[in-house]
Amino acid sequence: MARRPHLARLRSHLECETPQFERVALLLQGGGALGSYQAGVYQALAEARLLPDWIAGISIGAINSALIAGNPPEKRIERLRTFWERITESPLGVPSFLGVPIKGDMAHAAINQMRAFGTILGGAPGFFTPRMPPPYLHPQGSPEALSYYSVDPLRHTLETLVDFDRINNSTEMRFSVGAVNIRSGNFVYFDNATHHIRPDHIIASGSLPPGFPATEIDGEHYWDGGLVSNTPLQWVLDSRPRADTLAFQVDLWNARGDLPRDLLEAETRQKDIRFSSRTRAGTDQFKRQQLLRRAAHRLLAQLPEKLRDSDDGVLLSEEADATVYNIIHLIYRARRYEGASKDYEFSRRTMEEHWQSGYTDAVRTLRHPEVLQRPQGPDGVFTFDLAHQGRE
Repeated sequence: MARRPHLARLRSHLECETPQFERVALLLQGGGALGSYQAGVYQALAEARLLPDWIAGISIGAINSALIAGNPPEKRIERLRTFWERITESPLGVPSFLGVPIKGDMAHAAINQMRAFGTILGGAPGFFTPRMPPPYLHPQGSPEALSYYSVDPLRHTLETLVDFDRINNSTEMRFSVGAVNIRSGNFVYFDNATHHIRPDHIIASGSLPPGFPATEIDGEHYWDGGLVSNTPLQWVLDSRPRADTLAFQVDLWNARGDLPRDLLEAETRQKDIRFSSRTRAGTDQFKRQQLLRRAAHRLLAQLPEKLRDSDDGVLLSEEADATVYNIIHLIYRARRYEGASKDYEFSRRTMEEHWQSGYTDAVRTLRHPEVLQRPQGPDGVFTFDLAHQGRE
C-alpha cells in the first residue's frame, strides 16, 4: 500500500515524544469484512513505532490480533495483507472492479451487493465455504446441521500465517480474545496469561451463528463474543494490576448515525447500534469509576495510619489508585452505499477502501499531540475521537 507523504514527518515527531505510559493496548472490535480497516490502523501505528504490548480482539478483531501477535514486527503488515488479499479473492469469479472508476452511490451499491451475493453463494477463500450438502440434510444436533458454512479453511489459514508458539511464549505482548459459552451464556476471554492459545480459540471468537458452527474447546462450546459484547475495552480496563495505559480502540460499527430512510437503511442502522456495543457509554462509566478511585487514593494518603489499616481502609485501598488512561477511538464510518451487507461484502476493492480509511484515520489522529500525552484532568482519563475533536 502506498505510503502517505506526510508520514515521514509524523514518524520523526513521534520519535521525539515517546508516549509516557506503562502499557500500549490495541483493542479490535468484530465486524467481518470491515476488519481491513483495523489492518490499516495497525499499519499507521507500526510506521509511527507505536507497537502494542497488549492486543485484544473479538471475531474478525481476534483474527487480526492473532496475525499481529503471532508474527515478529517486521512481518505483521505483510501477513495482514496476505490474509486480506486471500479472503477477498472472488470464489465465483465476480470482478472486484479494482481500479475502475465507479460513478455515483447507486452504481457503487449495486456492485457491492453483487459481490456480497457472491460471498453468500461461494464464501470467502481461506475463510469459510458453503456446506454441501446444506445443513437441513445433516443429522439433527450435528455441527453441520447448525451452520450454513464450514470454517475449515480458516483453520488452515491461521496455521499457515500465525506462529502460535510466539503468542504463547511471548513476554512482549499480552493477547486476549473473547467468546461466549453457549450453555452458560457467559462471556469468556482466552488470554495467553492464563490459556495456551490455539487456532480453536481464535475461531471460537468468530463463530457467529447461524453462519458459522460453534467451536468446541475442552468439552465446552463457544459462539462469537460479539453476541454479548463486541468490544474488548472493558477486559483491558478492568485488568489487575492497573497500569497507565494508552489504548487504541478500533471500532467497526458507529453507534451514531442518521435516521433511516427505508427498510435497508433501517437494517443497517440496527446492526450499527447492536454491534457498536455502547463503547462510549462504557468509556463514560469508566471515567466516573476512575474519578472515584483517584479521589480515594488522595483521601487515603491523608488519613491516619490507624484508619488506613482498618478493614474499611484496606478495602478502599484495593480500589484506590492514581493510574491514568488515554482512550483513543478510531471508528469506521461507512458510506451510505455499503448497506447492510457491509460486514460480508468481501471484495478486493472494498477491502482496499477500508484499509486506506483505517490508515488515514490513524495518521490524522496521531497528528494531535494530546493523543500521546498523559491526561491532566481529575479523573485521569482522556478520550479522543477524531470525528468530534479533530479539526481537519
